[in-house]
Amino acid sequence: MVMTADRRKELITNYRTNTTDTGSVEVQVALLTERITAMTQHLKTHPKDNHSRRGLTKMVARRTHLLTYLRDKDVERYKTLIERLELRK
Repeated sequence: MVMTADRRKELITNYRTNTTDTGSVEVQVALLTERITAMTQHLKTHPKDNHSRRGLTKMVARRTHLLTYLRDKDVERYKTLIERLELRK
């Protein structure tokens, strides 16, 4: 499942911190979450696709590192982001 350019722009506009922002931690985590969700759906239909499973593991690890960085830098931004993305239950 490839993310369309329109969906990518929508995510960037929803999670950016200012009008010229395209690479803040919030935007990166939102884009990774979208890709992780798509990859999870792919792996449900293709359970033996181990190459994609490794890519999923790498994406989850990258998102975890970014979230840890954000939590250490600014706890309020971290809390609002995980609430908006519904990452923690």
